[in-house]
Amino acid sequence: MQVLNSLSYLLLGTNASLGRCVIAALGIAGLWGIFRKCGVEGWWALVPVARTYKLSVCAGREPEGRTLSVVDGLMIPINIAVGFLDTESNLTLFLGIAEILLGLIYLIYNIRVYLGLIEVFGVKKCWILLCMATDWIPNMIWGWLSVYQPRWTVQEIQSEAANFFSGAHISAMENGLTVNLEERTATEFFKKKYLLRDIHMYIKPGHMVLLLGGSGAGKTTYLNAVNGYEKAKAEVVLNGRNMYRNYKEMQYEIGFVPQADLMRGSDSVLRTLLDAASLRLSQDFSAADRRNRVEEVMKIFGLTPVQNNLVDKLSGGQRKRLSIAMEFISNPSLFILDEPDSGLDGVMARELFEQLRHIADQGKIIIVITHTPDRVIDLFDDVIVLAKDAKRTGRLAFFGPIEEARAFFGKDRMEEIVKSINREEEGGEGRADEFILKYAEVQHG
Repeated sequence: MQVLNSLSYLLLGTNASLGRCVIAALGIAGLWGIFRKCGVEGWWALVPVARTYKLSVCAGREPEGRTLSVVDGLMIPINIAVGFLDTESNLTLFLGIAEILLGLIYLIYNIRVYLGLIEVFGVKKCWILLCMATDWIPNMIWGWLSVYQPRWTVQEIQSEAANFFSGAHISAMENGLTVNLEERTATEFFKKKYLLRDIHMYIKPGHMVLLLGGSGAGKTTYLNAVNGYEKAKAEVVLNGRNMYRNYKEMQYEIGFVPQADLMRGSDSVLRTLLDAASLRLSQDFSAADRRNRVEEVMKIFGLTPVQNNLVDKLSGGQRKRLSIAMEFISNPSLFILDEPDSGLDGVMARELFEQLRHIADQGKIIIVITHTPDRVIDLFDDVIVLAKDAKRTGRLAFFGPIEEARAFFGKDRMEEIVKSINREEEGGEGRADEFILKYAEVQHG
């Protein structure tokens, strides 16, 4: 599976045939090294067509490999035939056109495979330029330099958990949040990539829920799917109403506080909340009603004493509370917060989470991402644990009460749970697939 660059021939010598042979040998040697690192027998690098497929398997792009293998196999006899036929014959012209079309297909799918290898070896995407110019160079680098090691092997990619789909479905409830997420995908160079898959749960009103998961497990993607910002193939029902079908009417039923706030520093606290009220409250609210709601929210979040202060002059804790207050203006049923304690010390973070606990106790649902959960874990009711399976797809490894999570993972601290599902090269125990399957068994009773 070689994309050869004529410039490389010149670098290796003036004899083009010798250059081709040298490059072909280097390419095969590079593939041999990649195969060994990824858990495939190295000798497959010697087998034309088959090595194309094996490389795609190493890249986690097996479907593309099937297409590439067919194209590779077709191009061999076409190239041979073109070499023997009269250059002016109609058949030569036909085969030449076929060769060009197959070459374009090969190029597109080859790019997909090498993008997969780039992900496997954890290098920057700009490597794709080198891969498409002279693929024997990255093959040799990845295959034989010890500093480049695959982040997962073929055996892991083909693991049971990565291919398991529960087929579960939770009946939508009249109260609370019901999530049946079949998949959330994205397109990467014409290829569908699974970001989340097979996540089903029901969260009761009045529950404060911790969302856990290692880097890349899909926590923010999951929150965006739940709040309708990035729709997935899913059914999200809040208090008996389908979020996706009624998004326009329900968008302010969900309060979403991102990690980075979008407030103008030159506005006062009062002005900021009045602007939020004009955007989030129904037009049926009079100016006096909006002002009353703003004053009520300022009192709840302790912002009344600083209502005339500029946003830029607020402390870190006050600024966080203002971000939350802006979303609380519309009195949402579901509150989602992405690292609200980022940059806060322990005392300020504790105070903020106690405020969130008070909001949950009023019958609201609170879902929170935080990287320091153990300092406030006593305030939470449930925990959602997302983990990356062997195909790097975010999956549900657990959902339920805090104490049940400790028993399920055999860990006392939430940070230890995250460590258990993280990959070994990320400093974890590499047990994500184990817990994904284990929780699936729990779901099925």
